[in-house]
Amino acid sequence: MKRLLLLAALLAPVLSSAQDLRHPWTLQECLDWALEHNLTVKQSALNVSQREIQLNTSSNSWLPNLSGSVNESLSFGRGLTADNTYTSANTTSTGFSIGGGMNLFDGLATPNNIALARLNLEAATADLERARDDIRVAVARAYVQVLYDYEIVEVARKQIELDDAQVARLEAMAATGKAAQAEVSQQKASRAQSGVTLVQAENNLRLALLDLGQLLEFPTSEGFSVERPAVEVEEILLDMPERIFADAVDVRPAVRAEEIRLKGTERSLKIAQAAQYPSLNLSGGVGTNYYTTSNPAYPQDKFFDQLSHNFSPYIGVSMNIPIFTRFQTRNNIRSARLNQELQQIQLDKAKQSLYKEIQQAWSNAVAAQAKFRSSSEAATAAEDAFRLVQAKYENGKATITEFNESRNQLLKTRSDRVQATYEYLFQSRLLDFYRGDALQL
Repeated sequence: MKRLLLLAALLAPVLSSAQDLRHPWTLQECLDWALEHNLTVKQSALNVSQREIQLNTSSNSWLPNLSGSVNESLSFGRGLTADNTYTSANTTSTGFSIGGGMNLFDGLATPNNIALARLNLEAATADLERARDDIRVAVARAYVQVLYDYEIVEVARKQIELDDAQVARLEAMAATGKAAQAEVSQQKASRAQSGVTLVQAENNLRLALLDLGQLLEFPTSEGFSVERPAVEVEEILLDMPERIFADAVDVRPAVRAEEIRLKGTERSLKIAQAAQYPSLNLSGGVGTNYYTTSNPAYPQDKFFDQLSHNFSPYIGVSMNIPIFTRFQTRNNIRSARLNQELQQIQLDKAKQSLYKEIQQAWSNAVAAQAKFRSSSEAATAAEDAFRLVQAKYENGKATITEFNESRNQLLKTRSDRVQATYEYLFQSRLLDFYRGDALQL
């Protein structure tokens, strides 16, 4: 029974995923699933939880600490008695105490530590959003690749339908002596080559689905498919990279995280400087003890009477004034200033990296837009040319070689148009994403 329960527990994720894969997935479903199950995103989320705990710890550092203690001591032979004389006897002493302390002033290190912990939490939250954005882009790119491969498979299948029709036509003509057997064989060879193209296209589609499934952390991609939305490509005037960057630098989490960390270095510097100032602490507590001896010459009060008589509260204030710390404080301040400069460089690098990404995406979008225009025109021209060659071939005014060349050119232009369509679609949406818009097709 235990083995069956264990097997069911192990297969539960697989069966659950298999059930989820029964329907074609939309892009939004893929994004939502990836954000929930991606390991990098989970790791970043745990880091946020750690920072929340650290902030809670820092915030509670204002509170006083309180501790209690109980001690028991045994003495054999000659020892000190309760009236501060020495005698030979066995004695016991039991002590109880409760004490605590509170920080009154530490050079403002505590409020700066709290502020630093809060900034660290904000930076971790921005890192989490950055991880989510990275997986969003990766999933969207893989999703678009799947859509492209779907289209290529459809193009290859339509090509096979065309070849099948031509093979059937030539076989009928050969049966009546109107076509040579060599033409039939040549067309069958072209049909076989189209079959190879279809197999390759289907294999590329399976690999694309596998890549997307792995991004979604599926245990298996068997049966996985995506919804094929109606894609409408609108040619738009692409904004310049500088203007896109001006909008993106205020919203991208990668830059925001480094800006927050730069603010954190200011707090770290103040924490290091706080060690130059005196610190003031308040302490207090209460204590009592119970004493016994084996010497009958020393009478003993009862337990609770001794606790009452020996009850002693205390309170104190202490100040620690730093005089010489072996240059540790000075070097900590120097190190904090260097970290501030390093973080400023890190922020500049994050902005520079973002600008390069936008430049690359913009260049890709411009190239994809131009390719989309040219491939659309080429595909339209190739379709017109193929119809003419096909009509001439069927009327015996064009050779089979001319027919196949026109057919191959049509296949190539269709494939180029599909590729350009999805590339332009993704790159233009990516530019909008940098500005803070949601990724959608």
